[in-house]
Order: sequence, then structure tokens, then C-alpha cells
Amino acid sequence: MFFHTIEQGLATLTLSRPNKANALTETMLAAVADAVEEAAATDLRALILTGEGRVFSAGADLDEVARGLALSPQWARLSGLIAGLPCLTIAALNGTVAGGAHGMVLACDIRIAVPQARFFYPVMRLGYLPPSGDAGRMAALIGPARTRMILMAGQKIPAEQALQWGLIDEIAPPDGLMARARELAADALAADPAHVAAIKAQTTGGQAAG
Repeated sequence: MFFHTIEQGLATLTLSRPNKANALTETMLAAVADAVEEAAATDLRALILTGEGRVFSAGADLDEVARGLALSPQWARLSGLIAGLPCLTIAALNGTVAGGAHGMVLACDIRIAVPQARFFYPVMRLGYLPPSGDAGRMAALIGPARTRMILMAGQKIPAEQALQWGLIDEIAPPDGLMARARELAADALAADPAHVAAIKAQTTGGQAAG
């Protein structure tokens, strides 16, 4: 359901439940959060978050939503841990991002996506509030009106529009997505962790971190 590697200052976290569109369970959320904590204890200089298959994540597993997953504190724990990392964090989005999966994506420093990616977060229709921090991070990127287009008006945003809005930073071809993510991480990986952390601290003043 999830695997990760940590090698030479780079952590790669991969959602791996492609037969279920990488839908997130409580166990998966906790495992990813634990992996972020583990990576943070190393000389981490960059982290890449991605998924297997054609969808990054369909959001919460619907079977577990009925058992209260939408209200789990693990959503905010995971996004808060990623936002608090002192290294460069990159979301390499292999496909559509839906619902609560936005939390970990919004917490990253840089977001790149394949052209087929779509972004939607149907909390209004489903009757839930977004986990703590998600709406604020989204509004910091694209502004309150566009955030309401997604969260309140239920709009599905294609990759090109997401790029124009600033929800993502770049579109990359599927066969070059991870190579591009590693290319973006190269300077940080070649630097001292303290130097990476210092620049990260200087560039996060206007973003929500919790």
C-alpha cells in the first residue's frame, strides 16, 4: 500500500495501491506519516512524494469513510509533518489528486504533475470540513476565491488550469515525471543539510506550516 526509500539525503515516498486508485486508509496515512518522521531524523535534503498507477490518490477510502476516516487526525498529522520538514519537498503527481489527498500535496514546496492530472476536493458535497491546514495552504497558493471554486463550488481543475492558477508549478510528461523531480532536487541534494534548512526557513514566512 505504501513504500519508501531513503538514500543519500533523498527520501522517496510512494503510494502503492493502484488497484484502488491509491485511496487512503487510516493505516496508510499513519504509515506515510511515520515514514516522514523517520526521514526527518536523517540528514535529509530532499523528499519526493509520488504514487503508482494513473492516479496519485482518490482521497479517502470510501469503506473507511463510513467508519470515520474523514475525521481522523492522521490527515492533519501527515500534512503538518511534511510542511514542517526543513528540506526541499516535491510532489510528483502521477495523476489525479482528489479529496483529502490534497493535504500532503499542498504541504510540499513544489508540485509537478502529468498533463492528465485533475484536482478536486468535494468536501461541500460530502458534508465534511477539510482537515486542518488544507484550506489555508490552498488559499496561500491560489487565493481565496479560487480555493472556494474547488472547496465550495466543487470544480474539477485540469492540469493546465492548475498551472495557470499556481496550484501546481510545472507539467511534466508521465515518462519523465520522476526524472524531473530528481532534477529539481539536485541542488539541494548536493548541499549541506543545514544550508538547505536555512534557505527553506527564509522562504516559508508567508505559508501556513501547521
